[in-house]
Amino acid sequence: MSSKIKILSENLCNQIAAGEVVERPLSVVKELVENSLDAHATEIRIIVEKGGKRLIRVEDNGAGMSREDLFLCLERHATSKIASADDLFCLKTLGFRGEALPSIAAVSRVRLASQQENSAEGFEIHVDAGKVQKASAAGIPAGTVIEVRNLFFNTPARKKFLKTEQTEFSHIADFISKISLSFPQVQISLEHNRRTVINLFRHHSLSDRVVALLGAEIFSQLTSFEKSGLEGLKVHGFLGSPDLNRNSASAIHSFVNRRFVRDRLFQHAVMEGYRNLLPRHRYPVVILFLEIPPDLVDVNVHPAKREVRFRQQGIVHDFIADSIQDALRGRKLSVGESNPAGMGWSFPVSENRKPEAVESGKPYPFVSTKTSRNYSSRVVEELTGFKPVQYPGPSRTSDPETGEAGEISSLLPDDPDFQKRGFFSSLQVIGQYHNSYIICQSREELILIDQHAAHERIGFERLKSQFENGRVEIQELLFPKTMEFGFQDAAALQENLEKLLKLGFGLEPYGGKAFVLRSIPAVLNPDQAEQVLKETLEEIVVLGKSRAMTHEIEKLLITMACHSMVRANQSLSLVEMRSLLQEMDDVDFSTHCPHGRPAVMRLSLHDVEKMFHRP
Repeated sequence: MSSKIKILSENLCNQIAAGEVVERPLSVVKELVENSLDAHATEIRIIVEKGGKRLIRVEDNGAGMSREDLFLCLERHATSKIASADDLFCLKTLGFRGEALPSIAAVSRVRLASQQENSAEGFEIHVDAGKVQKASAAGIPAGTVIEVRNLFFNTPARKKFLKTEQTEFSHIADFISKISLSFPQVQISLEHNRRTVINLFRHHSLSDRVVALLGAEIFSQLTSFEKSGLEGLKVHGFLGSPDLNRNSASAIHSFVNRRFVRDRLFQHAVMEGYRNLLPRHRYPVVILFLEIPPDLVDVNVHPAKREVRFRQQGIVHDFIADSIQDALRGRKLSVGESNPAGMGWSFPVSENRKPEAVESGKPYPFVSTKTSRNYSSRVVEELTGFKPVQYPGPSRTSDPETGEAGEISSLLPDDPDFQKRGFFSSLQVIGQYHNSYIICQSREELILIDQHAAHERIGFERLKSQFENGRVEIQELLFPKTMEFGFQDAAALQENLEKLLKLGFGLEPYGGKAFVLRSIPAVLNPDQAEQVLKETLEEIVVLGKSRAMTHEIEKLLITMACHSMVRANQSLSLVEMRSLLQEMDDVDFSTHCPHGRPAVMRLSLHDVEKMFHRP
């Protein structure tokens, strides 16, 4: 009787492995570039044709390989990155995939050429569909060159699933941009169809690389941060202003031990850090580097090495989220800064636009001396009947309610009393527009404040503080409810009964996977309780800890704050406007309402002059 089970050929095994490892041209580029970085290359050149379908060529000046290593790297389960089982769970490289090169070679035509620095000559191998066709000596510079041509030429069923040339290349370009952030000291270039798309020289710092990739305008809205925690955790990078947001999570650049990953835990932690600062369905611009001991993370859990798995996911998640929140709340705008965002982002004064009066410490005029000179040089007729505009100094304005005049402010930036005040309370109040917006002036900018959004944030932060300093009130259910859970949820619930009780959920086991719900938090509507409990359990299962209850409480606090604060279309007296500004200095995140809408907008002198087409 013939056997039904057969041992597959080596070539077929490689093609099957290629189905896991080589999804599209990006997969090839990712494997080859990561190998170059692990070989300590300082220069990497990537050449792509037809979106990678026709050609992918990666050149580097790394350590190179010997003749024997060139042949061995084409064998399955061959790698230089691990030697024992212990190394498997303590990787210090960008990870390994022992089947990567043989899998790539099985579905393409490959040329490998390499030379070590001290070798007299290099060596090259030509491989066609996994079979070595030619091997010979080669004269090349120290380093490695790998060419991959006609990807999936022998597996047409896989080839037809590739997208358009431009789409495939866009994935490659996006990956190169992101991995370049993690290695600013490496020179990287990317060419497509003989046109250079990315050309990054070696940079001395991450900041320089961010400017080169994202541009100076975006970089000006980023703030750097760094924090260390328990278990050897460390996080650092750049956080974008809440006003700098996108409609997708593609601008969240997350790295684990310098490896770029797309991880749901990371994204969830980042969004948790920005909670109540962004409008719905908007995502921040973030560059986040997590450093973690290699034995606490499995970076090789995904076939394409896109995801990671942490030993203590809840701790990592909360560390990232809390670090971001602390960084966003940590810096307040000082009186001397020109950034009204109030959260540490610096908006540089436009080039050559800083007034001379400010540079010399004089009161700030409405029109700079330099601008006046340039403008007056083109004036044909002398306007002798006009006086130059002077700094308003101590001025008076009428109270919107009483009609009586009231002094705005006589304090100047050099006044000691001025320096003691916060940024918002130090602003000069010009007036109220449309009974909804407070118009103010700082030393360098015109500032508009949405009075309802600002007061809503103030009220929310105060309610939240009061709630956190108290305890959760519980309401007993008149009719206890029996609830049935899945195996995972039931196990998580059994382990976290005390934790859930502190949140206000009184649960008792009822046998098997059933529990009786006897009490819920007083702030919750009984109709909401079951859904909130299920969401809380889902997060506990995934992260080991839940913030779902906190989110629901904050939603209620936001509603309370929204309905109890200063409204739009409400006239405010000068005293009330000043009081509101002082309160904005006393709370965190004072520049955005709890819904994520901006509460403060600013116009520089340059912006105003542009509106009026001034030189």
